[in-house]
Amino acid sequence: MSDPRTQDPTCPALTLSRHEDVTAALADPALVPPPATPGPYGTVAWLRSTVARFSAGEPHARRRALVVADLERLDSVELRVLAAGGFEPDLRLRVVRTLARALGLADPEAVARDVKAVARAYFEPAPDDPAADAAVARLLPAMGDDDPETAANRIGLLVQACEATASLVEHARRSGGGPAAALRDDPPVRAMRRFAARATEVGGVAVPAGAHVLLDLDAAREPGREPLAFGAPPRLCPGRAQAMVIAEGILYGSSDPADTSRPAAEEPLAQDELAALIPEMIDHVLALADTWTAWDGRPFRADGRTYTPHKAIRRVTDHLLDHWAELEARLAGEPAPADHWHASNVTTPADLVPFTTADLDEARSRLTRLGRIWSLRVAALPEPQLDDSPGTGWSFRHIVCHLARAGLYYADSVGPIERPEAAR
Repeated sequence: MSDPRTQDPTCPALTLSRHEDVTAALADPALVPPPATPGPYGTVAWLRSTVARFSAGEPHARRRALVVADLERLDSVELRVLAAGGFEPDLRLRVVRTLARALGLADPEAVARDVKAVARAYFEPAPDDPAADAAVARLLPAMGDDDPETAANRIGLLVQACEATASLVEHARRSGGGPAAALRDDPPVRAMRRFAARATEVGGVAVPAGAHVLLDLDAAREPGREPLAFGAPPRLCPGRAQAMVIAEGILYGSSDPADTSRPAAEEPLAQDELAALIPEMIDHVLALADTWTAWDGRPFRADGRTYTPHKAIRRVTDHLLDHWAELEARLAGEPAPADHWHASNVTTPADLVPFTTADLDEARSRLTRLGRIWSLRVAALPEPQLDDSPGTGWSFRHIVCHLARAGLYYADSVGPIERPEAAR
């Protein structure tokens, strides 16, 4: 096999595909992004010639500082909450809307639509695109800054997030792993291009001035080596951390990623299977509860807490009601109501009374109806909304799976109760 770094001497072009060569090329000041051709103010060509991405030397340093200043204004917790909120099947619109809101821009929805229109003409030189040019012209006054260079680089930040972050989410979903796994195994950026502003050498291969260099990031992936989808120093993408936060917010909701109580990624059950989870959990609870009329009044201990038949039924019921109220509020665009249940931390006097046949009948009626409500609600949701759920918090898929597991836990903390021999 020929050396992948070998170039055709009749054509000043070179492909680099080894990790160490790509990293060296990204660090070489002689290798710069292909320069953009300037155009009239307010067009895509003007934008490309004014942003950090297509600049080198002092203009790049100055423009990159503008982008970094914008990124430093963003709070990661707020960014994750904004990313988690609102159902939007078009990930590119959702990513840009999230950043536009975090930056305090007016009319984030309009900004997102215009940024998406610009993105298709931004990354590669192309014939004139009047619609994209018109979008740039609308975006400039919407950036909230009268300095054209500042406004241009804010647009550039949004455009690059539009494509790269949305692709990161798509690849994470496709691979079944998180954003970090997607960067390693299925990177959203497969290649970068560089232009030799002057003669240089990479990995022992001479690169003449004027050569175009393709950096094959996909081929350069190596186990244990830093993924290169966000570049490498000194031009490492300054928005890497924010892109990861937005991706995690879209994928997992607004819960703290360091919180070990948040659910892991769920198995991708079909919608009808997911809709059946809570009724199946309730069938298990009621099968155990059918034995609880034999309870002798002595509480059970589980994980340092006290459980009784009444308490187990209370916790299953309250949990179903709490998350049902959350789901309906989020679908209506309202904040979820606060949870004031005493939960498992408190054992009430009512939890300690005998569990009678009448109590069993009440529990069966209550829980069966709640199970039916959940089943119908889950089945009626648009399927994408199970994972891309509006509002802040866990996705609806996570909530359903969490409710099913928790209900089994409460019931199993009491378990089946044997009737005393003398009463049989």
